[in-house]
Amino acid sequence: MTAAGQSAGFGEHGFTVSTDGMRIDYDLLVRMDDGLTLSADVFRPDDDGTYPVIVSYGPYAKGLPFQEGYPRQWEKMVSEHPTVAAGSTNEYQSWEVVDPERWVPHGYAVARFDSRGAGRSPGVINPRSHRETEDLYACIEWAAAQPWCTGKVGLCGISYFAINQWHVAGLRPPHLCAMIPWEGAGDYYRDSTRHGGILSEFTANWYGRQVKSVQHGLGSAAANPNSHLPVTGDVRLSAEELEANRVDLGAELRARPLDGPWYRERSADWSKVTTPFLSAANWGGQGLHPRGNFEAFTQAAAADKWLEVHGLEHWTHFYTDYGVGLQRQFFDHFLHGADNGWERSPRVRLNVRHPGERFVARDEDEWPLARTRWTTVYLDAATRTLSDALPGAASVTYEALGDGVDFALPPASDETELTGPLAATLWVSSSTTDADLFVVVRVFDPEGREVTFQGALDPNTPIAQGWLRASHRHLDTEKSLFYRPYHTHDRSEPLAAGEVVRLDVEIWPTCIVVPPGHRVVFTVRGKDYEYDGPLSDFAETFYYANRGVGPFTHDDPLDRPRDVFGGEVTLYTGGEHPSSLLLPIVPPKG
Repeated sequence: MTAAGQSAGFGEHGFTVSTDGMRIDYDLLVRMDDGLTLSADVFRPDDDGTYPVIVSYGPYAKGLPFQEGYPRQWEKMVSEHPTVAAGSTNEYQSWEVVDPERWVPHGYAVARFDSRGAGRSPGVINPRSHRETEDLYACIEWAAAQPWCTGKVGLCGISYFAINQWHVAGLRPPHLCAMIPWEGAGDYYRDSTRHGGILSEFTANWYGRQVKSVQHGLGSAAANPNSHLPVTGDVRLSAEELEANRVDLGAELRARPLDGPWYRERSADWSKVTTPFLSAANWGGQGLHPRGNFEAFTQAAAADKWLEVHGLEHWTHFYTDYGVGLQRQFFDHFLHGADNGWERSPRVRLNVRHPGERFVARDEDEWPLARTRWTTVYLDAATRTLSDALPGAASVTYEALGDGVDFALPPASDETELTGPLAATLWVSSSTTDADLFVVVRVFDPEGREVTFQGALDPNTPIAQGWLRASHRHLDTEKSLFYRPYHTHDRSEPLAAGEVVRLDVEIWPTCIVVPPGHRVVFTVRGKDYEYDGPLSDFAETFYYANRGVGPFTHDDPLDRPRDVFGGEVTLYTGGEHPSSLLLPIVPPKG
C-alpha cells in the first residue's frame, strides 16, 4: 500500500438523504496523505447491507448534471437511443461515469470523487500526474474500508475515468478487484498529445473547455440540483489564485517535443497491470481512444482480460442497454462472485462495421485476428494506384502543408473486410529539414462519394488514420511489430534537403466491410484530413465536431513553423523505394 493509501482518512459526512430507492451521502471529505481532503458523493442501497463499490475520480465536477454540462451530447444520445433514459429518473447522471440508478438496485454502491483542484475538491490541478494516481489509490482503499462495502472495488468510466484506471492498476491497490476502462488511452505521448511526434491541439483546448470551467473555487453559479451544493465548491478564488492552482498544460506539452519521464509518469505500464479488466474501444476514436485499449489487451500482464470494440459516439454505448448489460455481467462475476459464465465468454467481442452505421456483432478469440491475411499493396506515383505488384520507379511532389496525394485500389469485386491494425512504409524527401505526414485510409462508393462514419467525436470520421514527423522516424526494434511500428520519439533527426528516407507509419486499428464496387483509397497528406461533403446539424453545431478529425487537429504554429514544415515533400514509389500499405484482410470465419 502506498503512503497515500495508508493515510487516507475515513471521511466526514456532509449530509445524507434517502431518496429514489438510494441512500446518498453528499460531500464526504476524504483525507489524503498530505492532509488535503477530496470531496466524494456515495450512492448505495437504502439499508445497512454491504456492497461492492464502483469508484470514479476525475476533473469534471461530480455534481454537474450530464444534461446541463453536455446538453448536445445528451440530446443526441437519448433521441437516438431512448432506452438510455428508460428505467432511471436521470437526475444523478454525470458525464462519463455510471448512472447510480442503473447500478444501486443491482446491489452496488457508487462512489464519485472530484479530483484534486476540480469541482468541490481543493488543491492544484495536474492532470494524470502521479499525485492523482496516488489519490485514486487512496480513494479505492478508503471505499473498501467503509462499513457499507464488502471490500471489493471496481473502476468504471469513459475517457479520463478510463485512463486513470490503467495508471492506478499499476500500483496494485489490494482491494481493486476489476475494472472497465471504456475508451481510454494508455500512452500519453503516442495516444493523446503527440501523434507521431506532432503536437495535437486537443489537450490544451480540452483543458480550457472541460477542466478549467469547473475548477475548484471558480464560483460558478451552477449547483447540483439534488444536493444544491455549488459544483465548484463554496469558495470563490481570484483569477490569480485559480491560475496558481493549476498547471499550464499547454505550455508543459509545448516544452516537451520528445518522449521522456514526464510522459512516462502519465502513461500506463502494461507490465504492472494485473487487475482483471474489460477494455472497450471505439473504431471511430482516432486521435485519442482506441489505441490504448488495443495495446492494453495485447500487452497488459493481467491473465483475465477481455476486449470489446464498438462504434458511434464515445459516450453512447457506455449508457445503452448493450453497454450496461456487458458491464454488469463482468462486474457481477468479479465483484459479486456470480457464477454467470463470464469466465467462459469470448475474449474479443467485435461490432463489425459496415457502411450506413451498421454493425454486426461477432465473437473472436484473439487480437489481431489469427486468420488475418496480411496483404501488402504498393503505391504507384505514376498512376496514383495501389496494386499487389511492385511498380517501376516514380515519384510525386506535393506541398508540404497541402492536401497531398491519393492512391486507389481497384473497385472491390467481392465484399472485403479490413479489421485490425495497418501500417505504411513510405520513402520521402523534403525541401526543408523536416516534414509531417498525415496518412488516411478512405472508402468511396461506386458514385465517388466518400464513406465516413460517426466517430467518437466527429460525425464524418474516415476509416483509419496515422501520423509521423519525419525527424522522429527512429524505430524501437524490440517493440515494433510488422503490423505496428513503434517509434522511440526520444530524438530528432533532421533531414538534409533532398535526402530520401524511409518512414514506417503506424495506422491505428480499424474495421470496415467494403461492399462490392467500393474503392479503398490511401491518402498521404501534409495536414489533417478534411471531409468535404455535406455536414449534419450536429456536425455544424457541436463544438468538437470538425470536418473529419474532430478536436484532434495538428496545426500549432509553434510546433509546425512554416519555414520548417512549409516546403515541398516528394514521395518515391517502386524500384528501390517500394512505398507500401499493409492491409489486414479478414476472411469469413470457417
